[in-house]
Amino acid sequence: MRTSIAIIGAGPAGMFLAHLLAAEGIAAVVLERRDRAYVEGRVRAGVLEQVTTDLMHRLGLGSRLDREGLVHGGTQISLDGSLFRIDMAALTGGSAVTVYGQQEVMHDLFEAAPERGVEIVWNAQDVTLEELDGDHPVVRWRQDGVAQELQCDYVVGCDGYHGVSRNSIPAHVLRTFERVYPFGWLGILADVPPVDHELIYANHERGFALASMRSPTRSRYYIQCGLDEQVEDWSDDRFWDELCLRLGPDAASRVTRGPSFEKSIAPLRSFVSEPMRWGRLFLAGDAAHIVPPTGAKGLNLAASDVIMLSEALVDHYRGGSDAGLDGYSARALARVWKAERFSWWFTSITHRFPDMDGFARRIQAAEIDYIRGSQAAQRTLAENYVGLPLMAA
Repeated sequence: MRTSIAIIGAGPAGMFLAHLLAAEGIAAVVLERRDRAYVEGRVRAGVLEQVTTDLMHRLGLGSRLDREGLVHGGTQISLDGSLFRIDMAALTGGSAVTVYGQQEVMHDLFEAAPERGVEIVWNAQDVTLEELDGDHPVVRWRQDGVAQELQCDYVVGCDGYHGVSRNSIPAHVLRTFERVYPFGWLGILADVPPVDHELIYANHERGFALASMRSPTRSRYYIQCGLDEQVEDWSDDRFWDELCLRLGPDAASRVTRGPSFEKSIAPLRSFVSEPMRWGRLFLAGDAAHIVPPTGAKGLNLAASDVIMLSEALVDHYRGGSDAGLDGYSARALARVWKAERFSWWFTSITHRFPDMDGFARRIQAAEIDYIRGSQAAQRTLAENYVGLPLMAA
């Protein structure tokens, strides 16, 4: 097999890139080690930045998003039960976020793939990347026990934190930066109406809570928990009681309880690897960086990465210029580190840390109270939350 671009991984980064390249007539093949049902069924992000919704419309994938997505022009923050709202749209010239689950994004990308000539190889096992520092990279894998080979011009690693792509960069080249948080998020999905039409981020003396949603009839809730806790120890009743306590009496009075149909604990971490290019290999999405979910940046960073990379590839194939490819890593990382900063900061002011003493707690409260009373502080939060503009090439 021969193609221009080999894309490793059919998650958001890989599929957005495949569609962007297909729209420009650049040949690409996507390799995915799982099947479509697995990839599409993963419960992941649900808040899309303006950049991501604009991308879906640009690709002609916005019709269901427009019908079913929930546009949020603001968000709410609670400190020990006292709520205030940040009007993001007013502070950012009309920008907003849209609640639309990653499963729905993936469904739209997969459904449109065949008619647009996006080629996906499912169940590609034991993928290896070779000759990445030469002129003709080779991707090998096994499918149904049969060895397969793909020759290409470039490889784009969109295969997540545990994928083969980042690990194909020599250790003496790769630098990694990491912050592991001493807590996780216990999350549930329940078919009950959301507590509010916008998200609520709650800081309580017992820990963080988030009231989110997937639709007008499906709620997504989280509470901060210890890394040593087990899902089995959290009955639905216990979860609802703790959530209501942390949200405070005002929001709790509007919570509709019901049975959960998904419950899981996710650890929180910040991670960045540099560079995002080595030889003929480029990294995008979770293969290069992880953010804690507090800032809702994971899927959105994947989208911005591949927008930048697709522009560079178009310049290469259509304009004969390699400037974009040479500058991709620095350009993408400039936006990545700003998103990492925001996600780290937002996590730091909304969660209870194990070593937090009275002084640290008062500083947290003062920070949130400052945001409540300062339009400048609210604008900074809003600009980062709805998504910073793409960095110039």
